Amino acid sequence: MRTLLLTLCLSLLSLPVLAQHDVREYKVLATSKTSTMEKEMNAAAEAGFAFAAVMGGETAFGGNETVVVMQRSPKRSYMSYKLLAANKTGTIQKEIRAAADLGFHYAGQTVFTSLFGGDEVVVIMERDGDDPKPTEDYLLIATSKTSTLAKELTEAGVEGYQAIAMTVGATALGGQELVVLARRDRK
Repeated sequence: MRTLLLTLCLSLLSLPVLAQHDVREYKVLATSKTSTMEKEMNAAAEAGFAFAAVMGGETAFGGNETVVVMQRSPKRSYMSYKLLAANKTGTIQKEIRAAADLGFHYAGQTVFTSLFGGDEVVVIMERDGDDPKPTEDYLLIATSKTSTLAKELTEAGVEGYQAIAMTVGATALGGQELVVLARRDRK
């Protein structure tokens, strides 16, 4: 009986310790400049935080900003980040490919109005410090017509691409466009 009572007491004492294993910490980053956001995200990553979510738009006190939520879980992360921003789809496509060649993978995207660049598509790419090899190819599809989007997505699907994100934004050449990012395993 004493052994049973002692076991019960010890197991009750260990419950708070077990519950702490799933505790997550959060950091909210907000800025109107993508270069500043990239620096802040990489500083948070050095402290063990990883990307969780992104939103671009008007905030109550900051005006037009990119807002990023970073989280730190008990399993420490060793990520690094690149923020790619452009109002020309050809430019952002080249930047995504170059980042993928360095082992970065898609993490999130948004559209926001910057102080200098107007409306920009912002793509967040992340790289695992433990496994930085390139494994994926990316394709950006931008069009103002849904029928064209359907056709181009079908063609991309034949090549093995899978749609992973979509935003609507004003780009320099096409005006209001549907912007879809697709990826496939690198061959």
